[in-house]
Amino acid sequence: MVSNHLHLEEPIRMSSILEPSKRNFFPAMTKIVGTLGPKSRSVEAISGCLGAGMSVARFDFSWGDAEYHQQTLENLRAAIRSTKKLCAVMLDTGGPELQVVNKTEHPISLKADAVIVLTPDQDKEASSNLLPINFKGLSKAVKTGDTIFIGQYLFTGNETTSVWLEIHIELPTLTDKDKEVIRTWGARNSTDILSVSYTRHVEDLRHAREFLSKLDGLSQTKIFAKIENVEGMIHFDEILREADGVILARGNLGIDLPPEKVFLFQKQAVHKCNMAGKPAVVTRVVDSMTDNLRPTRAEATDVANAVLDGSDAILLGAETLRGLYPVEAISTVGRICAEAEKVYNQDFYFKKAVKCVGQPMSHVESIASSAVRAAIKVKASVIICFTSSGQTARLIAKYRPTMPVLSVVIPRLKTDQLHWTFTGAFEARQSLIVRGLFPMLADARHPVETTNATNESILKVALDHGQASGIVKPHDRVVVCQKVGDASVVKIIELEN
Repeated sequence: MVSNHLHLEEPIRMSSILEPSKRNFFPAMTKIVGTLGPKSRSVEAISGCLGAGMSVARFDFSWGDAEYHQQTLENLRAAIRSTKKLCAVMLDTGGPELQVVNKTEHPISLKADAVIVLTPDQDKEASSNLLPINFKGLSKAVKTGDTIFIGQYLFTGNETTSVWLEIHIELPTLTDKDKEVIRTWGARNSTDILSVSYTRHVEDLRHAREFLSKLDGLSQTKIFAKIENVEGMIHFDEILREADGVILARGNLGIDLPPEKVFLFQKQAVHKCNMAGKPAVVTRVVDSMTDNLRPTRAEATDVANAVLDGSDAILLGAETLRGLYPVEAISTVGRICAEAEKVYNQDFYFKKAVKCVGQPMSHVESIASSAVRAAIKVKASVIICFTSSGQTARLIAKYRPTMPVLSVVIPRLKTDQLHWTFTGAFEARQSLIVRGLFPMLADARHPVETTNATNESILKVALDHGQASGIVKPHDRVVVCQKVGDASVVKIIELEN
């Protein structure tokens, strides 16, 4: 499966743009995170989302209770079993977000030039001139002349409709409500990824990591910083060093930053994530698909530019949560990503990444970059990486090879002195948010300290999987990265009939 990659700088026949794209087993190298909600929580709907290319399911706890999300998760598990497609689970915290408490179940209409009272009394009934707020310290957080932005984009994809308030408030990033959700729902379901909303300082992530370390089942959970305001932007470098990945929440960033500055921060933030080898996730790309079957021209171009910038994943919010066309939104974004990947300048990116790492390279970084260089030189159809922690596979993906990286996760046997358990499923699912990385879990009977014989056995299974799925075909070249004893080896093999 050797694809013909072009550079935007190279001249091409304009008519060739209209030629239909070849369908691959993987819809795109760029991953898609789908937010599950009212329009996308049935087994049938989730199965459609998985088939369209969703690899991470986001559960947004800024709305809905644990019972609601648990039923959605059970439906996700049923859909995974029926489609046989892996999917990671992301828990997105509410964070210090102010909400209007509307118990009437009716929409609230606000009128221009009307006087509105904001009250911390949540027992009051919400109306067009009285809005109960879930924050008692509101009167101390604002002063005369301050502007309060009100926008309900999560539910509608449109910032002109409103019930969320945006002001600078001194609340902990991980609230008591967030901790309770993580302690119960998150631990019970062994959440793969925790998205820390409104990350403002590196201490926010350290606090979250310390909290997770004390909970059974969450010590391996990856922590993503969700950057939503100027504070997070200012402290971005130290936040990135602590985070396992970054989500650029452009909806709120677009409120906090001047519109003309948002793209600049996006490009810089994604570049920094790329050079650090940490996933960068971009949000708010096809808002119009909440109500329409096609994105706007600007939105389609925005998705492509996010891919060309180097984003690992695109996160869909209202488009899949309450949108009328969740499956079509995922499918459309996937097709745009796949087209953009064809003109991604991998050679230029590879040189930048190597230069950024500097000399001397670490052993594992050297192996990863060498595997990618070899794969490109011999036009390999796939890179197969044997891994137990997932680190080597993620480093290979960091160098953005033009071909898929098949990560064969070999389980480890662990004990807590009472029980023996195999690890590996966590590592496999967590790679589903990394661009170009596609995991498969090896047979648990194969120990991590494999011999040559078992290595060859696992490799055969991986190649059979690749051939069955159309990733590789007879006479293709494949680059394999594996450990043999204490040594790491990169080898090139040519497939027979």
